Amino acid sequence: MEFFTDIDSQLFLFLNGLRADWLDPVMIAITKMWVWLPIYLLLVFLAVKQYGKRCWLIFLAVGLVVLCSDQLSAHVCKPLFQRLRPCYNIDFQDLINLPKGMAGGHYGFVSSHAANTFAIGTFLTAAFRKKSKWVGWMLFAWAFLSSYSRIYIGYHYPGDILCGAVLGILIGLIIWKLYQILEQRLDKKKI
Repeated sequence: MEFFTDIDSQLFLFLNGLRADWLDPVMIAITKMWVWLPIYLLLVFLAVKQYGKRCWLIFLAVGLVVLCSDQLSAHVCKPLFQRLRPCYNIDFQDLINLPKGMAGGHYGFVSSHAANTFAIGTFLTAAFRKKSKWVGWMLFAWAFLSSYSRIYIGYHYPGDILCGAVLGILIGLIIWKLYQILEQRLDKKKI
């Protein structure tokens, strides 16, 4: 296990060290959810356009996706594993770029940003795949960029991001399957 922790630490130091002064404010902004508001509005528009009166099901499912991914990552995984964020690792104090300073919570495994963005990306890629295939590329680029920004600002190890992404993808797939079952039942009742 220590071998993987060492690789994760070395990869973190490398990725966190890929910095430039002009990029600090960009990465700080990318890590904030409000920056992505135009994408959220586009997704609402696409849901209404593609699903019509049933778009409420998509919105409900996305809410469930976020609820599950956020609660599992923040309230199950982080307290269970108690892995310190890199910005709280005493060994890294003079080695890492912290353009924002210290992170809020002490524990970072798994990344909630990665879990949430990859969960939303997975679910909505499946939901829009028939009519808007390009949406999947956009959503996974968003998830990747948002997740990388967390390494850049010193809040997460790559392993936190990778495991958060896997958790998010699994949640997105599970909720998509549940959505399909519900949609089939509604079709039978013609609601």
